[in-house]
Amino acid sequence: MEQLSAIEDWRMWAVLTGVSLAIVFYCWERFSIELVSAVIVAASLVFFHFVGGPDAGALLAGFANPALITILALLVIGQGIFQTGALEGPTRSMLAMYDVRPRLTVLVLFLFVFAVSAFINNTPVVVMFIPILGAIAAREKASPSLYMMPLSFVCILAGMTTLIGSSTNLLVAESLRNNSGLELEFFTPTLPGLVLASFGLLYVAFILPYVTPKRADMETELTGTSGGKQYIAQIEVDTGHPLIGQKPVAGMFPDLPDVTVRMIQRGENAILPPFDDVELQRGDVVIIAATRKTLTDLLASRADFLKGMLRAAGPGEAPAPGERLAVTEAIVSPGSRLIGRTIRQIGFRHAVGAIVLGVQRRSRMFRARMGEIRLEAGDVLLLFGSSESMRKLRADRDLLLVEWATSDLPDPRRAMAARVIFGGVILAAASGLLPIVIASVLGAAAMLATGCLNVRQAARAVDIKVYLLIGSAFALGTSLQATGGAEVLAWGVVALFEPFGTVALLSALFFLVAALTNVLSNNATAILFTPIALNAAEQTGADPILFALTVLFAANTCFATPIGYQTNLLVMGPGKYKFTDFVKAGLPLSLLIWIVFTVFVWLNSGLRF
Repeated sequence: MEQLSAIEDWRMWAVLTGVSLAIVFYCWERFSIELVSAVIVAASLVFFHFVGGPDAGALLAGFANPALITILALLVIGQGIFQTGALEGPTRSMLAMYDVRPRLTVLVLFLFVFAVSAFINNTPVVVMFIPILGAIAAREKASPSLYMMPLSFVCILAGMTTLIGSSTNLLVAESLRNNSGLELEFFTPTLPGLVLASFGLLYVAFILPYVTPKRADMETELTGTSGGKQYIAQIEVDTGHPLIGQKPVAGMFPDLPDVTVRMIQRGENAILPPFDDVELQRGDVVIIAATRKTLTDLLASRADFLKGMLRAAGPGEAPAPGERLAVTEAIVSPGSRLIGRTIRQIGFRHAVGAIVLGVQRRSRMFRARMGEIRLEAGDVLLLFGSSESMRKLRADRDLLLVEWATSDLPDPRRAMAARVIFGGVILAAASGLLPIVIASVLGAAAMLATGCLNVRQAARAVDIKVYLLIGSAFALGTSLQATGGAEVLAWGVVALFEPFGTVALLSALFFLVAALTNVLSNNATAILFTPIALNAAEQTGADPILFALTVLFAANTCFATPIGYQTNLLVMGPGKYKFTDFVKAGLPLSLLIWIVFTVFVWLNSGLRF
């Protein structure tokens, strides 16, 4: 038999040993994931070069795999969305609802994610909701890790419930058709899939929060220390500005939440509060007092406010769309040449390309145009500009740049273009107009072409850790298939458990497929095991559709490693997860799904699907 010849092949045992060592090193974390992945690829190439087997092209094919290209392209699209603040509006709406009913909002959000993921590719769904959940975590002052892993797991569970829930399901259906002539209908997996997903969702809701690591977002730690310091800033109301025609309501202007308007400069006249009968007009300069967070939120969410603040800062070149924008704080040093000079006289915008968004002085609060304020030692300036302009300021001896207070800022001037591109990618992939890989690559190219981000920003979005991790995982899968290791394991399970009945055989088959799907790709696992499962069904006289569904559900039980499924890899960065975090949180869920499936089959042993 072919299986016996494979057992006698020492290469198979060497590959199984290599796979076991790879998993150990990934979990150990003594060495970086990048190093372990590179060593796996190099060792595979050297091993098969000398002993024979898959060539370099086959082993390296994973680095050009459509799933990997899709992930990288979606990461670039996600960077474009972040760089432009394109989802700032929907995120704010979700956060407004969250402020009223936080628990209900989170529940509705995850139920919506589940419903959508059952019918469209779940990768763009995860990309869409990562920033929203990140904003909710920031609002709660909680770690993003509490939400990112549940987001991936909910999408995977939803993928079990319909035939198009994941590409794995379609591969199993195609293999079933080719090998037996039987068809899986659209809702064939729905009943058992909903049972499995229900228990999985209970685990996600009530157990996962206690086993998920609470890791702080480093960016929040470094930039969230501004506290409630109030800065003086100004907005020029020019043609087409959204503030034109606005009147205060209870002393507050509707488009300036959490902002105190201290003065309105209209020509030579200064209008002071209260502003009961004031209607803002074109040409007004609004002097406001606000915290750093409020000012940066205004800049990030409204392109009109960004343009108004740039005009109010005086003549000079504005940062080009696609440049990396940043906000930072700088302190006027003792003995600085800036002391006694006004901001207008200094001309930051001409000198370094940065503008002064606001001025903060501990002793008193100003009520004057910002350009007329004479600086004193110890004044804190809130600066805005490109990252290049911030770099130039490091060498300025008149200012002490607070490096740890520097944070990136979205550029809303290309937000609409980013929304159109993102929506087009989602629509094309969900409707089947274009395969997800083509839609995502097209979207990434469009982000670059429209200036939503530049080449350097796109390069930073491509995570080398994700790239090497997936590529090495495909190399392991190719090695296992080429040496017959995976097939020997499958046939061993059939031979061992067939005497104990169909339920025991299905349970053991599920366990093996679920274990290997976290090491191999789930698509490769589905293709490999469906014919073996159908052969086992024929030998035992059982329902072949039941065996095909066993492979389908088991191949989707990919919670225990980040390489198990692409959505796990997508949330790995935003959630600050380690490899072992998925083992600790996902392995119990995988075991739970296996137990529930076994019980379900046992209770419905006479049921034909």
